[in-house]
Amino acid sequence: MSNDQVIEDQIEAKGLNAPRISLAHVQSMMLRIGYRYEQPEGTTTTFCHAYLDGEFYLGTGFSACVSPENFNATIGEEVAGKKARAIATDKLYELEGYRLWQEIK
Repeated sequence: MSNDQVIEDQIEAKGLNAPRISLAHVQSMMLRIGYRYEQPEGTTTTFCHAYLDGEFYLGTGFSACVSPENFNATIGEEVAGKKARAIATDKLYELEGYRLWQEIK
C-alpha cells in the first residue's frame, strides 16, 4: 500500500470531509500524463520528463551511473520514470490544491 493510500485511509477513517484533493482525483489525472525519455549521447544519464496532456510540463526525473560499463538504458528509464511519476504526483497535488483553494476562498 502506498503512503498516499495510507494517508487517504486515515482521512476517511477520521471522517474529514471538507473540500480537499483526493487520492482518486490525483490518480485519475495521472492517467493523463505522458512521459518523454532522453539519454544524452555519450553520457550514462537518463531523463524522464512528465507532461500533463502531452503539453503541460510537470517535472523531470533522472538516473545516472558512474561507470559506463554499468549503464543499462532499461534500468535508467525505470529509475528516471519512477522519480518523474513521484514528482508529477506531488506537483498535481500542489496545483490542484491551489485551484481548489482559489475556488473556496
